[in-house]
Amino acid sequence: MDPPIHYRLRGTNFAVSRIADLPRLITGSALLVGSAARVVVAAGRRGRSRPAERRWARWAARFLGVRLAIRGIEHIDQRSSYVVAPLHEGFADVIALLHLPLDLRFAARDELATWPALGAGLRAGRHVLINPEEPRAALRRLLRTAPGAREAGESLVIFPQGSLLGIETAFGRGAFAVAERMNLPVLPVVITGSHRVWEHPFSPLVRFGEQIHLEVLPPVEPPFPGADVRALERQMKRRALNSAVPARRYRPESDGYWDGYRFTIDPDYPAVYDAVARHRNAVG
Repeated sequence: MDPPIHYRLRGTNFAVSRIADLPRLITGSALLVGSAARVVVAAGRRGRSRPAERRWARWAARFLGVRLAIRGIEHIDQRSSYVVAPLHEGFADVIALLHLPLDLRFAARDELATWPALGAGLRAGRHVLINPEEPRAALRRLLRTAPGAREAGESLVIFPQGSLLGIETAFGRGAFAVAERMNLPVLPVVITGSHRVWEHPFSPLVRFGEQIHLEVLPPVEPPFPGADVRALERQMKRRALNSAVPARRYRPESDGYWDGYRFTIDPDYPAVYDAVARHRNAVG
């Protein structure tokens, strides 16, 4: 196999596996993080972020040739606000989620605000920048933001895994704590295949023509005792693993152990659980 062909734009590294894809990557990525991103930022400053973000997502999907299959739209009441709780496996999750008939405000890692185009879009769109390594402060920030999002008719997207390592990462309580405090239903969303579109941070490789499968499950009303959250997590992961589009699997020996990042491995995946536990014991 030939080595990937790299292309760097505004501090972000992309790569393709075929030289024939390079012109498409250069042209499209320049628009994606250039003029198209500036349109989103300008719309956000006028208070019109959500329609602009949805248009950007549709353009991005066309540029990447994404074949997006969506199921379960009938479970969404467009008059309601939700805490949207998707599985997380890649940056293209956002492109898929922005095809839902909802106004979405995302919780995102604060380090993403340092990316020139993405950071400007996150700030202009009033998305919630949090540090998952400081969970109490992150929860307080989410709880401060949630009332404003609901009053604006928006739904708050919180990835329960807090990581895009793969299916083996366990759910945290943040999304469910916010939903309980705000008395909002949780809308579970199963996404598979997005990790194939752009493999960042594990690889800069971009692929065109990939398939993403998105399934909306029926909303779940609070309260959310731990046993119910665990049952929902298992249900969502079963659906992901049975999807026609493969889910991302975490392989710490090749993906890394991500020391300094906060995540937990689901004990239902004992081989990965034990490998991460051994590494953490070794490094203290």
